[in-house]
Amino acid sequence: MRKLSRRQKENRAKTKDSIYSNLEDAITILQETATAKFTETVELHANLNIDPKYADQQLRTTVTLPHGIGKTINIAVLTNDSNFTEAREAGADRVGSDDLIEEISQGNISFDLLIATPDMMPKLAKLGRVLGPKGLMPSPKSGTVSTTLTATLSEFKKGKFEYKADKAGVVHVSFGKSNFTHSQLMENLTALYKSIEQNRPSGVKGKYFKSLFICTTMGPSIQLDLNIFL
Repeated sequence: MRKLSRRQKENRAKTKDSIYSNLEDAITILQETATAKFTETVELHANLNIDPKYADQQLRTTVTLPHGIGKTINIAVLTNDSNFTEAREAGADRVGSDDLIEEISQGNISFDLLIATPDMMPKLAKLGRVLGPKGLMPSPKSGTVSTTLTATLSEFKKGKFEYKADKAGVVHVSFGKSNFTHSQLMENLTALYKSIEQNRPSGVKGKYFKSLFICTTMGPSIQLDLNIFL
């Protein structure tokens, strides 16, 4: 078992056996324990009372946080050549048609997000095994299959992103960076919580949230009271 550093021991001592019912206090501790020598990512880990093997208990949606998550993403657009100019002018980092499909089939994936127009989806079907495991397969539900490229690209460039619950029913998602201001982190976290709440799967019975934790990349887990946002 790896031995904890003095910094890690000190950070864990600050949060041990604590459940925070005040959001301001929780964010303060979060930033105080972000002591790595680099800017850490700030994450929410929400354990939900769902069983994703059932279709009516799956959670997969998109959200745009008020202050983004501090990450610039490369966006590729798969469309026919009549839309190339629009996509490039709207900020796409890579635009292509059959040539882009060929690149992807060879494993050359140099983008973080793929947006496709509906007419290209039949051609993408054969690449499901390549894109699916990486979470890059466009879908109408995630907003990445679109006929309005300018508006769609604008939304994702402003910070819109997709998140989903894993097989265990846990949502692991970033809501900013450790160098964000206190209020920015509070507003982002609140918006993210509301998004998860508003997209509660129809098959959920009883209590939806089982536990809530926040942390930075190298920091300790900070447990939140389930009523902290009420």
